[in-house]
Amino acid sequence: MKATAAVLRQATGPYLIEDVVLDPPGPGEVLVRVVSAGMCHSDMLPRQGDALAPPPIITGHEGAGVVEAVGAGVERVSVGDHVVLSFDSCGECANCRRGLPPYCDTFLGRNMLGRRVDGSTCAYDARNEQIAARWFGQSSFATHCIATERNAVVVDPALPLEKLGPLGCGMLTGAGTVLVGMNITAGSSVVVFGAGAVGLAAVMAAKVVGADPIIAVDLHESRLALAGELGATHVLDGTADRLTRSIRSLTGGGAHFSIDTTGNVTVAARAVSVLRQTGHCGLVGLQHEPFVLDPAALLGRTASGIIEGGADPQVLIPRLIELWQEGRFPFDRLIETFPLAEINTAEKASLSGAVVKPVMLPGGII
Repeated sequence: MKATAAVLRQATGPYLIEDVVLDPPGPGEVLVRVVSAGMCHSDMLPRQGDALAPPPIITGHEGAGVVEAVGAGVERVSVGDHVVLSFDSCGECANCRRGLPPYCDTFLGRNMLGRRVDGSTCAYDARNEQIAARWFGQSSFATHCIATERNAVVVDPALPLEKLGPLGCGMLTGAGTVLVGMNITAGSSVVVFGAGAVGLAAVMAAKVVGADPIIAVDLHESRLALAGELGATHVLDGTADRLTRSIRSLTGGGAHFSIDTTGNVTVAARAVSVLRQTGHCGLVGLQHEPFVLDPAALLGRTASGIIEGGADPQVLIPRLIELWQEGRFPFDRLIETFPLAEINTAEKASLSGAVVKPVMLPGGII
């Protein structure tokens, strides 16, 4: 079928709005009419010179929409269902069977290469040339995309799909890190480095569980102010003198938990350094250079890499929706919407920090 998509043709170039042709959904796949698609910093990965998924590619991996067709063997998702799209997983490996799909044996191949695990794609341009179109199992910067039954979470059709896309990755990662990956409990001290979408989701989730204190660290005054409104008990400028000392003072000698969402190795090392003995640092941001720690940094402390919050989207996304409906997880305060045609403006706003969570509206609001 025909669709309109934002195609990244060159790593350093703009997205181009193009007409593309999608194959019908294959076994285990679904065709989704995309209503909204959040923009995540991971969508910039194909711009790197050594990208695993080089252009031409359709990115976007926080989609929400309506199922228009299903492939062979699909049982849990039906035509007409409203869905939030998250990351893909096999459902068969040991970790998937344990309810840990972010650590699927085939996570890399299913999500980071822009193609199916067999190397095929499902999208073609006007010259009938292939375009990578399985970014995180969806490539949702388009009016339609091919996703899978595994990464489609069915939601109540009364919910506003134009708001739900970010639940598929950014909100899932931040909140999941607190609620699942680190299992933070009431009364625990938490420091969140980076008050972007993932960090603010972590702050909101920390408030839900009753963590105290909740400290947000960032460079943007506006984001720190927002973090305070969303649940942070203290906000600190990341460039402040004696930052580590201030955090240790606020946490009575060191935090129980810290979360790095920046991927900056210097910041990540700081996140480890603010822990007390037995403290746990969750590394959520993707580092692009070696992460080196002092030999004594981990004595009595733990640092772990956490993927997608360690959460099962089929379980956590409905929970986050319930919390949002209760007014306890107001993730929609982070959103600013853009028509798909303005995707390059949205990307610049995201990179500059002017917008916390840009959301594309490829087909209008329903």
